[in-house]
Amino acid sequence: MSEENQAGQERERTFWYTMARGFTFLMTHLFYPVTYHNAAVCDQAGACIVVANHKHWLDPLLVGSRFKRHEVVFLGKKELVHTKLAERLMKRLHMIVVDRHNSDLKAMRECIQTVRKGHVLGIFPEGTRCRETTLAHLETGCAFIALRCKAPLVPVLIDRPCRLWRRTHVYFGQPLQVEELYQGVTDAAAAEEMNRRIRAGILALSPAPRLPDGTITHE
Repeated sequence: MSEENQAGQERERTFWYTMARGFTFLMTHLFYPVTYHNAAVCDQAGACIVVANHKHWLDPLLVGSRFKRHEVVFLGKKELVHTKLAERLMKRLHMIVVDRHNSDLKAMRECIQTVRKGHVLGIFPEGTRCRETTLAHLETGCAFIALRCKAPLVPVLIDRPCRLWRRTHVYFGQPLQVEELYQGVTDAAAAEEMNRRIRAGILALSPAPRLPDGTITHE
């Protein structure tokens, strides 16, 4: 990756993404209170991949709105664009549509190009919303994308689903230490190790006690 891409390029501000930021501001100040921790990481981030657990449909907005210099491009399942209206809206919000159940090479190429152009890519490695914070299953596609992009991985932990007038905490971490994986062979073993480190990196952000399986006890 070039030095220019490593530094990151600010995506030109778009109308729909700006509207999404405003919507997020209103929702988190009126209905779904959120406290962000270590969000300064977002201001320092250049081209990178943000990896987060997934609990609520608002999660992409909660995470993406903290990156003031970037309009984050999220990877989203194709089931979200079942209507033409939804497809147009997701496209205007930069979402890359992926078929989770097949080898979607087109989506992978788009993800790689996003990072190489200096932007921020957002991925929920679980592939769907999961109430428990165990990250018991991570899609291998996320690991392969990371291995091919060779970009910094910024972990994010969302402690609970958004609920009316109940505070949610979002924790941002420092980039994961995965450089040696980028120097090796991109194969199934490397993907498995990458997913292990992603899972450990996200779970490590929780300040709350956890059960042996990783479940945060206050949930």
